Amino acid sequence: MLKLAILGFLHDRPLHGYELRRHLAALTGHVRPISDGTLYPAIKRLETDGLLVRETEPGTTAAPRHTLHLTEAGRAALLGRLREPEQLDISDENRWFTVLAFLRHLDAEPAAQAAVLRRRLDFLSEPASFFYDGTRPIGAEEVGDPFRRGLLLIARATSEAELTWLRGTLAELERTAP
Repeated sequence: MLKLAILGFLHDRPLHGYELRRHLAALTGHVRPISDGTLYPAIKRLETDGLLVRETEPGTTAAPRHTLHLTEAGRAALLGRLREPEQLDISDENRWFTVLAFLRHLDAEPAAQAAVLRRRLDFLSEPASFFYDGTRPIGAEEVGDPFRRGLLLIARATSEAELTWLRGTLAELERTAP
């Protein structure tokens, strides 16, 4: 998820580490805070892999700034990951939101965007719950505990809203596909 988010933000524009960290915190920080001890080694690995480069620019004060730029290999890696996200990227809500945040980078490939959305639609269309009776999902109406019922009702409303959005967006993509 972190690699995808870094590459996605750098696809938008070059950033220095502090700006990148702010963008990452806005996208995922409330769920998974990203420390410097996680971010900077990830940046270094991406740099070592040739997916980004660091350029030194004059700073606004005396210290120079290091700006991160996506390379062509980084752009290709990002687009490949967006075309073929891992199953966990589809099923895990936080990872899905990261994919969704950058899926627009496949703007020249509406069929690829639609394929990713169809995978999420298929995943959400399967009966599921946080609680089960054997293998049968338990619905909110079956739960006496008001807190678990609340959890199930909120999840249902969120899923219904996402399903509506997915169906509408897929219809738009199919209209615009060549």
